[in-house]
Amino acid sequence: MATEGLDLGFRPTIGEALRRAAERFGERDFLVMPDRRISFGEAEAASANLARRLLAAGIGKGTRVGLFFTYGPEWLVSWLAVSRIGALCMPFSTTYRPAELGKVLRLGDVDTLLLPHRLLGRDLEPFLVDTVPGLASSDGPPHFLAELPYLRSVWMSGGHPPGWARPLDFDPTPLDPVDDALLRAVEDEVVPADWAVVVYTSGSSAEPKGVVHTHGTVLRDTAGLAQMMEAQAAQTGHPPRLFCAFPFFWVGGILCLGAALQAGHTLLCLERFEPGPALELIERERGTATLGWPTLISALRDHPSFAERDLGSAPSLTSGPADMALLETPVPGIPGHRGMSETMGQHQLVEERVRDVDTGEDLPEMAEGELVIRGPGLMAAYYKQEREEVFGADGWFHTGDRVFQHEGRAYFVGRYTEIIKSRGANVSPREVELALETFPEILHAFVVGLPHTEHGEEVVAVLVAADGAEIDPEAVRRQAREDLSSFKVPTRIEVWPVEEIPWLPSHKPDKLKIRAALEQ
Repeated sequence: MATEGLDLGFRPTIGEALRRAAERFGERDFLVMPDRRISFGEAEAASANLARRLLAAGIGKGTRVGLFFTYGPEWLVSWLAVSRIGALCMPFSTTYRPAELGKVLRLGDVDTLLLPHRLLGRDLEPFLVDTVPGLASSDGPPHFLAELPYLRSVWMSGGHPPGWARPLDFDPTPLDPVDDALLRAVEDEVVPADWAVVVYTSGSSAEPKGVVHTHGTVLRDTAGLAQMMEAQAAQTGHPPRLFCAFPFFWVGGILCLGAALQAGHTLLCLERFEPGPALELIERERGTATLGWPTLISALRDHPSFAERDLGSAPSLTSGPADMALLETPVPGIPGHRGMSETMGQHQLVEERVRDVDTGEDLPEMAEGELVIRGPGLMAAYYKQEREEVFGADGWFHTGDRVFQHEGRAYFVGRYTEIIKSRGANVSPREVELALETFPEILHAFVVGLPHTEHGEEVVAVLVAADGAEIDPEAVRRQAREDLSSFKVPTRIEVWPVEEIPWLPSHKPDKLKIRAALEQ
């Protein structure tokens, strides 16, 4: 485990990193969209104004603030404003359906929700009314709703907010009676140990798990990427301009943002990933590299306009493998471990061992076992879980990943748990099963993950029809898209008679036999 990354040369809080970035890179582009851009200096000024508004509304250290934005200056400014005053930021996936968003609002004890009036072509006013029962008839803000007992306010940007929401104004003109001295005093009380962000991802149960990172962990875990970008800038004489296809609401996006605050590189983004517009933006802005899952890199290369583009500024996009994790692997087809939400997608500042799942003994190189990790680069907690539920008595975190090590690097073989890893995201089989079993024609649903050449794993469902009912797989998929994020919807559905389902003596389904039958 490397320890030199513990000292970054500045106090590792997001507010301090932002002030430092504004001083060092003020006029440089921080974020560039096809029709908008914002510099480091502009991001600092805009987030300071929003931070004052939040403070004036009674939001401060520890307040749970949810963000429901896609890529863009609104997400960036909101995240920075929330973070610099010590509030706890909870970014939510824009793929969420109303039931999914309502679940994480409740689990996260969200006090304040920030969101736009329209998101990816959707009007969020009716969407949020479906999400939060009782909101439309509330006399608030402040709201007092039994379904979401901690929710007090919804702030909505753009358009005319409904009566139950207050306007979220990104106007740079200071309006609130919170001066610079008070804002700076608030920021000075934010310390590296304070919780900074909770990233929600699917867990082994039907409930999402909230990965908690502190200010210090966010910045130390992103310092490695920042150092790589600084080295590239020193070599080329130009700061990197990276196309970021990792969503900001997951750790990949926060990794890119935290590194940019430290190294001053520019992030190129689209509100919604589409290969053609992405290539156009990379070409126009002279992007130097792309950051995203291998499937997205492949989608760029497969686009009809790829060969005609001037992409000489991004040599890694035009040559080399789409999946860097498969480079120099000791076993063909077995990728290097890509990191996880619990370590901000990194392997820095953590100690890693491979252990026998039965004996707990450390295993030698090339022997398969469970990856366990500990160290300052690891998350602080899972939200709402006690420490002993998450970490062992000696501080080790058991990942559930089946790996082997070679020359100090872990290589991913599979999972000991049922979690499905599809298109870079975790999918809880039980969450999908519970959603499908609400359909009247479905008696039982059994969900497993099977290997997929592009997605890593695909979500596969075996369904048993209720008495007298018939199941139309396409109709099930259409309905599932109304209730679940797209990456959770089964790509393959089979209907089996109930007598063909294998059961364990415990009366639970034998998922291993179901998976084996599907693989034939």
